[in-house]
Amino acid sequence: MTGIQLEELTPELLARYDVPGPRYTSYPTAPQWSDEFGPDDARRLLAQSNEAGDRDARPLSLYAHLPFCEQLCLFCGCNVIVRRNHDHAQAYLDTLKRDMTAAADLVGAGRPVVQSHWGGGTPTYFSPEQLDDLFGHMATLFTFADDAEIGVEIDPRVTTEAHLATLRRLGFNRISLGVQDFDAKVQQAIHRVQPFGQVQAMIDACRELGFESVNVDLIYGLPLQTTASVGATIEQVIGLNPDRIALFNYGHVPWVKKYQQVLTDMLPSRDEKFAIFRLAMGALTQAGYTYVGMDHFARPDDELCVAQRDGSLHRNFQGYTTKAGADLIGFGVTSISELERAYVQNWRSLDEWRAAVESGELPVMRGVELTDDDVVHRAAISAILCQTVLDKASFAAKYHVDVDVYFADAIEQLRPMVDDGLVVLTDEAITVTPIGRVFLRNIAMAFDAYLKPDADRPMYSRTV
Repeated sequence: MTGIQLEELTPELLARYDVPGPRYTSYPTAPQWSDEFGPDDARRLLAQSNEAGDRDARPLSLYAHLPFCEQLCLFCGCNVIVRRNHDHAQAYLDTLKRDMTAAADLVGAGRPVVQSHWGGGTPTYFSPEQLDDLFGHMATLFTFADDAEIGVEIDPRVTTEAHLATLRRLGFNRISLGVQDFDAKVQQAIHRVQPFGQVQAMIDACRELGFESVNVDLIYGLPLQTTASVGATIEQVIGLNPDRIALFNYGHVPWVKKYQQVLTDMLPSRDEKFAIFRLAMGALTQAGYTYVGMDHFARPDDELCVAQRDGSLHRNFQGYTTKAGADLIGFGVTSISELERAYVQNWRSLDEWRAAVESGELPVMRGVELTDDDVVHRAAISAILCQTVLDKASFAAKYHVDVDVYFADAIEQLRPMVDDGLVVLTDEAITVTPIGRVFLRNIAMAFDAYLKPDADRPMYSRTV
């Protein structure tokens, strides 16, 4: 975030752009996907992804959704299944392995896996032996590149040293810890109590085992947070020296997640939330972290920052990634696959997902196949979110459009942002300013052909 002056982030500016909007982990976004898209469509598209042959086909990125948690965190907006009893765990893994096998039969075995990620839920809800067996099954189906990025999300409250040792032995090299906030009152309010010492011990263990990247997730806008409490949390996190920090905006959507209703009266005011955001951003950048954009901070020599500088940064359902150009294949209930020109989502219901897998079908609930127009709009949004610049000449050469003509409506929507110092428009490029990086979602929304400027958008969280 070189060059930004925090005093430019005035309450008036933040309030002006604090509107509901997509996070753009996909384009078209999920509300545009069709229930008419089914298993046959997914099977056809997976098969097509191999047409270049193993040598020339796009590499693979694999995602496994492990949805179980022992208790519900009240801030959570993920697709989780809360069960204290673990008796069902093996049955889920058995079905998950069948899900993986069915997909593997449709993609070339020789296509290298350059990235793999396990998310949840809580992957370490499962025992070390179960995780060992699951990864072993994946390794028999797919060919992992020697330098593959293999990551996992963990909950420090349920993860043991045996879990960590097993994951590292299997080849996992990136690990992400959910911290959210270290303040005891905030932790109690959101039903996620994990003392600083517990997290510190886990990070120390990860370092000792040789994980190449240790990342921490934080959330601002949680109930009972103040600038003082978040400032203390940020100071503690900086002391832990993680490689990357995700600072997520709490998505309060009680109309979707009913259990969040109990938090409504405890949330910080909008002005307090903005003050928290400014404080956290200032502390992290002063500590040497680069603001990549959206909600990600990283050390300047981290692969994310390098990829942003060389133009190869990509964004998908795991957030920012350095593995552009890979087909993402998702396994498990509610997981999402991203092919070159399609998105595919599995059933959200555990029973429907299991029934589909056991009947020999791909467990597809919905999806979308991109039109040529979608591809162009997605590329523009990606350029804004990932590189923070849309170079008109190179974009025109690749997508055969005149940017000023094709995106005339978008450029008109950007003009107030030019006046606010968020964007610079020239004959050569559309460039996000340093302060504009705070408002990347708002800027990207101008290029969304499905999003009407004055339309009601209750399904989305707020952008700031």
